[in-house]
Amino acid sequence: MPEASPPVPERLIAGRYRLRTLVGQGSMGTVWEAYDEYLHRPVAVKEVRLPPGVPQAEADELRERTLREARAIAVLAHPNVITLHDVAREDGEPFVVMEYMRARSLADLIKSHGPLATAQAAAIADAVAAALQAAHQAGITHRDVKPGNVLVGEDGRVKLTDFGIARNVSERTMTRTGIMLGSPAFIAPEVATGDDVTPAADLWGLGATLFAAVEGRAPYDPDGEALATISAVVHGDIPQPESTGPLREVITALMVKDPNRRIDLAEMRRRIFPLLPEPDRPLFTTEEFHAPLPDEPEHDETDLIDPVSDAEAPAAPPTPPLAPDPGPLPFRTAPHRTTGRRRRTALARTFVVLTAIVLFVIATAAGFAATRTLGGKELLPPAAETGTNLLPGNTAPIREAELQLQPADASTLKGSRGGGFMVTAPKDWAKFVEQRENKSLLSSVRVHFVSPDGKNVLAVERFPMFFPGRTVRQYIDALRAGAGGQDFRTIEPRELPPRSATGEERPTQLDYRTAERGASSKDDQQAFARRTTFSQIIPLDADLWVISLTVPIEAENSGRDLFTKIAPMFMITG
Repeated sequence: MPEASPPVPERLIAGRYRLRTLVGQGSMGTVWEAYDEYLHRPVAVKEVRLPPGVPQAEADELRERTLREARAIAVLAHPNVITLHDVAREDGEPFVVMEYMRARSLADLIKSHGPLATAQAAAIADAVAAALQAAHQAGITHRDVKPGNVLVGEDGRVKLTDFGIARNVSERTMTRTGIMLGSPAFIAPEVATGDDVTPAADLWGLGATLFAAVEGRAPYDPDGEALATISAVVHGDIPQPESTGPLREVITALMVKDPNRRIDLAEMRRRIFPLLPEPDRPLFTTEEFHAPLPDEPEHDETDLIDPVSDAEAPAAPPTPPLAPDPGPLPFRTAPHRTTGRRRRTALARTFVVLTAIVLFVIATAAGFAATRTLGGKELLPPAAETGTNLLPGNTAPIREAELQLQPADASTLKGSRGGGFMVTAPKDWAKFVEQRENKSLLSSVRVHFVSPDGKNVLAVERFPMFFPGRTVRQYIDALRAGAGGQDFRTIEPRELPPRSATGEERPTQLDYRTAERGASSKDDQQAFARRTTFSQIIPLDADLWVISLTVPIEAENSGRDLFTKIAPMFMITG
């Protein structure tokens, strides 16, 4: 699949849309201020970029689906919705044409001056609720309602943007069959667990957005570890607003874990109607609207999170949530860096922006993109050192749990074929799905099953279209390089019977330990071995599959026993 061409201004798209000014760029596209030469009006144009490594057949399917679904969403016309005008083709690639509007996001306004006044928050919530009512009546569920997707114009207009185009373009996931790249601080519990998404998910998102407007902060930490945040959303107590104002009851009625118990949009609007400002009163003064963003410390996209030592770590609760620190997973996409600075772009400093467009890009690049996964880091950070050598053969047991044969999907694109599989996994291990952009290999999709304490990870990873251009040896070399050379110690490599003919490649059992060195010299072979991974590398037709179980070194024996139960039952269903 050819790579996207570099941004070129003054291009004429579909004989109609003249690209003028580059507004922003993200991993999934480039956004332009443009001019419609047919209707003589300014528009915003999103140049869609396909995810790297997508096979040609899936890329073609994705292009067609982008056109179909975008045009379906275009039927949604409402004064509180950023309008999708068109999806055009140029050189076979889709370009999304949207309404041009100068505005600020609610997220920026909250950053500028903290909690909003009751009338301001009520007006914004009412407008978003009206937009969602129109969407739901048209059969559209937004699924990513958050302050970053709420746009406020200086004239007081409020619009909701990003009705699924970015998700339909990439369908890249962090959990499940269903949550998109977006902030886990605002997703509904049923979305986080991968259950069927209904319009009720938008009610939770609206409640969380209203929470942020009233409190001046998100209900969950938007900068925390994604898995820890998701675990808190699913298993933790629902955050309660500290404010005792009239919107508190509305927020708590929307942020209810049971989707069927959330108040509906009509009831929500009825409750806040008395709180709305006078029609002729501006929502924000000029000074408020143009208030600068507070200075924020600059940091690199690959910040290193210092591990917490056992002595500093708090005692675990009786039933701990998913730990944010279960130790390194066996494959790294980029080396850790201890320092670095991120250049803030001019766009980040701009206070009045092209709303629909910029947020369209941010919706795909922000949120989870700010987490370790898209920053080139592991899904979970390294574990803390215990300060003693952990020798192989220790027998700390893995907590027993009922094993259950579970279906899952490692497709690059939702709805595409070839990624289905069945795996036997402990029944109470949480499932998360991650799309990985590996620099040394093709992109892959990895499905994680994580134990409740976060210490053990069962993973199934699929590299589509890996063969015939690559070899199993290249995968192992990349794995070894990512683990740090001498800190990657193979235990028992051996070939396995083939599952399907794939040239000369054969399945391989690869068990290894990962270690992290202490203060000794580089040549000192004494290292802190911390994690053991049992894996099978399986070539199947054009794809490479890897099933693995990673456990703490002290649980190596019980981990081996568990893997011998899991691996033989692994089935690829396509």
